[in-house]
Amino acid sequence: METFVVRLWLPDRPGALGAVASRIGAVRGDVVGIDILERGAGRVIDELVVELPDAHLVSTLVAEIREVDGVDVEDVRPSTEHVLDARLDALETAEVLVRATSVDEVCESLVAHAARDFEAQWCVLTGFDAAEPSVAIGAPPAGAWLRAFVAGSRYSVGMLPVDDGPGQDETGEQGPSGPQSGEQGPDDVAWAPLPAAERALVLGRKGRPLRTRERGQLAALARIADHRWRQIELASYATQPRERSTARRQPA
Repeated sequence: METFVVRLWLPDRPGALGAVASRIGAVRGDVVGIDILERGAGRVIDELVVELPDAHLVSTLVAEIREVDGVDVEDVRPSTEHVLDARLDALETAEVLVRATSVDEVCESLVAHAARDFEAQWCVLTGFDAAEPSVAIGAPPAGAWLRAFVAGSRYSVGMLPVDDGPGQDETGEQGPSGPQSGEQGPDDVAWAPLPAAERALVLGRKGRPLRTRERGQLAALARIADHRWRQIELASYATQPRERSTARRQPA
C-alpha cells in the first residue's frame, strides 16, 4: 500500500466528509487518519491520510474527490516514513522541552522538533532585535529579513491575504486563510514569540500554507519553551548566591 496526505477544502455541512470518503473508497483507497486544520465562513480545511493500493491511482483519486460538490483539493503529497500525528507529536515535543536542563537544550530542541512537526524547509530561533538567529535549521532568509519580519509581525494588527481561491466562498466572504491574531505573516511563514527569552520562533514551508491549527500548535510549543527557559534561568539565579557563599567559606 502507498500512503498519501490529501489536503482538502470542504463545505462545512453534514455529509461532506462522508461523500469524500465514499469517493476515496471508489478507487480502493482507505482513510486512515484525519486532521482538521481550519474552520470558518462555511468552509473546513482537512488533511486526510489515505492508503492506496497503487501510486498511479493518485490522479484518479483527485478526480473522484473533485466530483463532490464544493470540494477542492489543495495538495496531495506522499507520506513520510513517520506519518505525522499532530496531537501526539505536540505532546512528544512538549515532553522534550520540559525535560530540558539548559537554555541551550531548550533552544535546540524547540527548533529541531518544530521543523519536524511542521515539515518546515527552515526554522530559526532569533532574538527580537538580533542580527542573526541563535539556532537555525535549513536555509532561512537573511538575518535582516527575519528581523524585519518579526518586528513587523509583532506590531501588525493583521495581514490576512485575500485571493480568488478556495479561501472565499460564493458570497465573497473570506474563509479560513492565513495567519490569525499574534501570528500575522505570509501563508508559508509562521512565527511565535518567547517573551521571557526575548526571542521569536520562525519557520517557513513551501507549497502548503500554514493553517490556523498549525499556527496555534506552534504558539503553544513556544509558550512551553518560554516557560521552561524562565524556570531554568530562575533556578540558575537561585543557586548563584549559595555557590558564592560556599566559596567564601572555603579555606584559603
